[in-house]
Amino acid sequence: MTFGRRRHCRTVYTDSVTALTVDHVARHLGSSQILKDVSLTIDLGERVGLIGANGSGKSTLARILAGVEPPDGGTVARRRGLRTMILSQEPELDETMTVFEAAESGLTHWRDATLRFEAIAHLIEQATPDRDALLHEQSELATLIETLGGWDPRHRIQSFLDRLGLTRPNDVVGNLSGGERRRVALARLLVAAPDIAILDEPTNHLDADSVAWLEEWIMREFRGAMMIITHDRYLLDRAVTRIVELDLGAVTSYPGRYRDYLALRAERLALESRIEARRVNTLRREQEWLARGPAARTTKQQARIQRAHELSDVIAGAKRDVVKINLEGALARGGKRILEFRGAGLTLGGRTMFHDLDLILTPGERIGIVGPNGAGKTSLLKLILGELAPTTGEVVVGLNTKVAYFDQTRGSVDLEKTVLDHFTADSDRVRVGDRWIEPHAWLDRFGFDGARQRQKAAMLSGGERARLALALLLRGEANLILMDEPTNDLDLATLAVLEDFLLDWPGTALVVSHDRYFLDQVATSILSFEGEGDVVHDHGDWDAHREARDQRREARKAAARGPARTADARRSASSELKAAKALTPPEVKELESLPTKIDAAEAEVSRLEALLASADFYSASSGDAVTVTLAAADTARQQVETLMARWEVLELRRAPR
Repeated sequence: MTFGRRRHCRTVYTDSVTALTVDHVARHLGSSQILKDVSLTIDLGERVGLIGANGSGKSTLARILAGVEPPDGGTVARRRGLRTMILSQEPELDETMTVFEAAESGLTHWRDATLRFEAIAHLIEQATPDRDALLHEQSELATLIETLGGWDPRHRIQSFLDRLGLTRPNDVVGNLSGGERRRVALARLLVAAPDIAILDEPTNHLDADSVAWLEEWIMREFRGAMMIITHDRYLLDRAVTRIVELDLGAVTSYPGRYRDYLALRAERLALESRIEARRVNTLRREQEWLARGPAARTTKQQARIQRAHELSDVIAGAKRDVVKINLEGALARGGKRILEFRGAGLTLGGRTMFHDLDLILTPGERIGIVGPNGAGKTSLLKLILGELAPTTGEVVVGLNTKVAYFDQTRGSVDLEKTVLDHFTADSDRVRVGDRWIEPHAWLDRFGFDGARQRQKAAMLSGGERARLALALLLRGEANLILMDEPTNDLDLATLAVLEDFLLDWPGTALVVSHDRYFLDQVATSILSFEGEGDVVHDHGDWDAHREARDQRREARKAAARGPARTADARRSASSELKAAKALTPPEVKELESLPTKIDAAEAEVSRLEALLASADFYSASSGDAVTVTLAAADTARQQVETLMARWEVLELRRAPR
């Protein structure tokens, strides 16, 4: 049941309304059938999490649902009048636009509505006979325009950009990194507020705070239908209302959150296991009968032979690829001290990334590195690799430390080579720790069977490329692993395997990651970049770090609102308190408006501090621009202090004595 839709306005739904229907969709890629028989429906208001193994066809299905590419068979039906948008892993953007313009380009529907509103206003002025109908449509358009960002949506656009760490709105899209481009495309989708949103790995290249904000936005702000392809298990457990698993070319739907999916899937697999055992026993009996070679092939016997062949095909078709990474022996021997930072600091482009870092790494430690994009996390890894030199202090690598590096661009993967060629160019064997093994056997440990080993890397999915990069990383000898966003593009099964490996491996690991669940599973401590060059080392997992960080933030806020208040603000507060007069009506109104002004002032401080903390701000800006921004940040902080002082004065005078 619907009400409230008139041409342009969003619908308000009181019962479930189907937004999208997929019926027996099939899709081939080359000689492989990726999607065999996919059928599902998605209702408006639903938030569906789509999961499946790397290469199972999740991104292909997403593009078909969005209408970007057609299916080979079956149909996709979308409710008429609903707008659909997709966030692709490789989004298309106008290279000549600025970041702000690219995000603003999502306002197509808003522009249509405002143009129609203005046209109706002109018609009403002409006293047309259908004036009442036009007034009604204009009223609905006004509601829609408010929903899509109001009459001046620039503030909302800038808010989305700030939340996603895009602090340079005037940068040209063509100069951005791949991760920055994805964040711009995500901002464009959020600005557009489509009726049907399809998000393919939206949390890749977002820091943990941005992911948490996006999670809240999805749960509290979005009102349409949404499908999310993600490996972020916290997001799946909090923000989705249903899990759909793509497996062997078909989908299975599980109601509820990720934890509900785990329980329901375990029950389903247990049932399938019992059915599979009965099938195998039946097939064994049929094969024994066939082996005896019956004298007469009667019609009944021919049917029995056909049933045996069909049963064999069913069992073969039901096999799932299971990734099992066995890394026994893949560890170099090392000393007791793997790595040490001694008062280390790094300055790039005039900006201090971190300072006075003291840290000793010992065997078995697994340190998660977190912080905003551009804070210096990757630069820290490059210091260890020797690609950068510390500005102050020193970084001492142990004499027996052997380092392996997993970079977020998967740069070790050559797209022109086959999977196997990566391991046979220089030798016919692979060195793993103190042993040599055959390349086919090594790749088999990472879920690459014979057929996949002969594929070009360019034909692999993003997750399969990540798995190949892991296979390259873990060959040879290493006792210190540096990982830069290793969980990007990995499916849930491979993530679990990577977690098990890190938990069991006796070596040392430094892992840059925004994946909160992953850090909760593997980290023994967290190294947190917290702005202005401060790096804090919290012992424990992500949850322990989050509690400690929140306490630090509250302490900083209390200090800023208390002893840190300027002398002028304190004198102003003292003199006004002496008057101790009752509040006048204008002062009552002023007091009521102050919380909003304080929030806006604090938001401006946050925006400017994020700009000053961005990785390329100092190198991309002129000296005058840096000076102006620093002065603006000081002015904004002073404004917060002044407003807080005024609020305290008025609040104390209002309070009964």
